[in-house]
Amino acid sequence: MRAVVQRVASASVRVGESDAARDVGCISRGLLVFVGVEQGDGPGDVQYIARKVRDLRIFEDQAAEDRHMNRSVADVGGAVLVVSQFTLAGDCRKGRRPSFDGAAAPGLARPLYEDVVRELKSTGLMVETGEFQAAMQVSLVNDGPVTLLLDSRKQF
Repeated sequence: MRAVVQRVASASVRVGESDAARDVGCISRGLLVFVGVEQGDGPGDVQYIARKVRDLRIFEDQAAEDRHMNRSVADVGGAVLVVSQFTLAGDCRKGRRPSFDGAAAPGLARPLYEDVVRELKSTGLMVETGEFQAAMQVSLVNDGPVTLLLDSRKQF
C-alpha cells in the first residue's frame, strides 16, 4: 500500500461535473492522504499506513525555539482527508504509458481503503474522504510545502 501525505492548510474534494458537482470531503488544517492499494496488500499494510499517518510528526512546534516539526496531526487538532488513488500503484519504468497491473482490483481495494479510514477514525481523528472509484477534483493548499511518500512494503 502506498500513500502520499501532504500537510495542508485546507483541502477539499468535489465529485461530478459542473452543475451536478458536489463536495464530498473538506478539511481545514491537517493532512491530505492519497491511498493506493496494491495487489497482495492486507491488514498489516492498513495498520502500517494508518499508524504512520496518525503519528507522523510533521507539524511545527510553535512553542519550541527552533520550531522543528515535532507534532502530529492529533497533537495540533488537525483533520485528515483520505482520497483513494489507484494510480499510486502505477509503474512507469517501461515506455511512456504507466502500467497499473500492480493495482488491486476494486473488490479488494475498496475494503482495504475503507479499513484505513476506519482505523484513523478509531483513534479519534476527524476524518473526511473522497469517493471511491469516482473522478474527483481535489483542491488543496499545501502547507510548507510538506509532502511525504509512504510505502508499506518498505517498512524496514
